[in-house]
Amino acid sequence: MIIGIPAEVKTAENRVAMTPDGVRGLTSLGHEVRVQSGAGIGSSFSDADFASAGARMVEVDDAWASEIVCKVKEPQRSEFRYLRDDLVLFTYLHLAAYPEVARALFEAGTTGIAYETVQSANGDLPLLAPMSEVAGRIATQVGASLLEKRNGTRGILLGGVPGVRAARVVVIGAGHVGWNAAWIAQGMEAEVLLLDRNLDRLRWVDQIHKGRIMTLASNRGSIERALMEADLLIGAVLVAGGRAPIVVTDDMVARMRPGSVIVDVAVDQGGCIESTHETTHEDPTYFVHDVLHYAVGNMPAAVPHTSTYALTNATLPYVVALAEQGPAEAVAHDPTLRGGVNTVRGVCTNGAVAEALGVEAGNPLELLVG
Repeated sequence: MIIGIPAEVKTAENRVAMTPDGVRGLTSLGHEVRVQSGAGIGSSFSDADFASAGARMVEVDDAWASEIVCKVKEPQRSEFRYLRDDLVLFTYLHLAAYPEVARALFEAGTTGIAYETVQSANGDLPLLAPMSEVAGRIATQVGASLLEKRNGTRGILLGGVPGVRAARVVVIGAGHVGWNAAWIAQGMEAEVLLLDRNLDRLRWVDQIHKGRIMTLASNRGSIERALMEADLLIGAVLVAGGRAPIVVTDDMVARMRPGSVIVDVAVDQGGCIESTHETTHEDPTYFVHDVLHYAVGNMPAAVPHTSTYALTNATLPYVVALAEQGPAEAVAHDPTLRGGVNTVRGVCTNGAVAEALGVEAGNPLELLVG
């Protein structure tokens, strides 16, 4: 099988879909891996690093001409021309938030397999988890920096000092993103309040952190009260494959303390805070109601070396399965991978994604075999 690794073209996206170690794992099995020259520079991997692992260094057209193309982010408009009906595209797609990407995949007939909807029987999202961990930890790190006065905010040290109250951090959503954000915040000695509708998840957090993270059942009233005292709000609500629900309204934001900060990690799924819209690493923030908003859609790209290793650790076994068995057999033998199939032959094949896009869902196995 020929696997292509093109360079990412999304604004300030410095990650690459695979490390040289990942390439070596595939070439040792006899597969050809084409890596676009310069694709790894942003993640501190040279062309020589990839070549020594057995990769063939190519230009962009040759990378996209592969049978399987692995990326990090959804194809950008400039990349739509590379989509075709005999291509398997394996990447983060987030089609609920990017319907024009869905349309491009449908029109081209591309088999699109999304990292974020690969889902195990117990509900775990193994390919979303590593980037969620990175994004959650970055959210607190970024929020702490944005609370400095130079950003037009309140000028608060997240952990405070003896005799001075620490910042109040409110995290909505106790999944991988939210728990990691809360964990880092409590490690920085902030006051942390973590909200979620899943009481079992909150019990687990409480057992792990033994009261250092305060937990609260999430509902409209509890969110409204929590936001009144929040210095930093982190939105971390996820619906696998679907659009994130709005849990913080514009009116709630208007009643927050002037100079407070919002980090909406769910923005790549449409955002869970009504006043957010997607921003970039180059222009990451804006004010609404005197509250500073940070809503970068590819937050882990800020630490691409770490992120690329974490991503490859998770995705490589699935890439190997696709290459060794072919897409139809790999999906037939692995129900977890089956959930990742979003588009085949112009049809949406994931129920949650189809519902978000307002289209009918097809059977991925039937379409791949047919």
